[in-house]
Amino acid sequence: MIRSMTGFARAETTTPQGQLLWEVRSINHRYLEVQLKLPDFCRPLETDLRQLATSQLGRGRVEASLSLRPAEGRAPAARLNVPLVRQLAGHLHAVAGELRSAAAVSPLDVLRWPGVLEQEEQDPTALFPLVLQSFETVVTDLNGARSREGARIHDMLERRLTEIEANVAAVVVRLPTVLARIRERMAERITALGVPADPDRLELEIVLLAQKLDVSEELDRLTAHLAEFRDNVRSGEPVGRRLDFLIQELNREANTLASKSADAETTRHAVDTKVLIEQIREQVQNVE
Repeated sequence: MIRSMTGFARAETTTPQGQLLWEVRSINHRYLEVQLKLPDFCRPLETDLRQLATSQLGRGRVEASLSLRPAEGRAPAARLNVPLVRQLAGHLHAVAGELRSAAAVSPLDVLRWPGVLEQEEQDPTALFPLVLQSFETVVTDLNGARSREGARIHDMLERRLTEIEANVAAVVVRLPTVLARIRERMAERITALGVPADPDRLELEIVLLAQKLDVSEELDRLTAHLAEFRDNVRSGEPVGRRLDFLIQELNREANTLASKSADAETTRHAVDTKVLIEQIREQVQNVE
């Protein structure tokens, strides 16, 4: 089953240091382009994250952002700077000796002094396995979203392919009628001229004209391209570029069919086919 290049996924992971939140979105692009927006502590993982994305995604412009939100209600760990407290105590004692009316200093005042409470540094590398694991999860979810969109595109493509095949079949059935009508028109023109016609020469001219207007090869190629297109759609591989090439070939044959058309009915089928091909082209631009 084909996959779309458009999708969005979000994954949140609880860690001792807070909530890891991944948001990944992808849009159409000719190749695979991965853009990562990471916190500074995750920069060492950038290469590994790119490789993981490349291993699971075929095409598309992928934008992935990671944020770390501290857990609500969780006070950051801190430790007391004992040497600084002792130094401050000595200074306070000296000040109290100099000032007879000095007020007592509250321990809370000491705790507010810059540097008395030091934030404990946490090792960011402890989060690396969770960052990689959650990224793999969100990329899998993204592929799920792209697959669901791809299923909708697949259904649309199948309907359009069936309609094109119906147009081709209608033109094939009509070919003998068109050739017979060409023979009648030529005979009518000769009769209108009022001159005798050599039957052999008339037959030769009819054959030459029929060859000029014959669209059998175009119909055969259209049928072959449609079969190949359907095989690629069902392959389950990233086939967007291949489908885009086949669209060009289908359009070329449809244009030739329209230019060679010798009656209004065949022209209508050719124009309808071109419209359907254009609708397919619009959807194929979104296929991985």
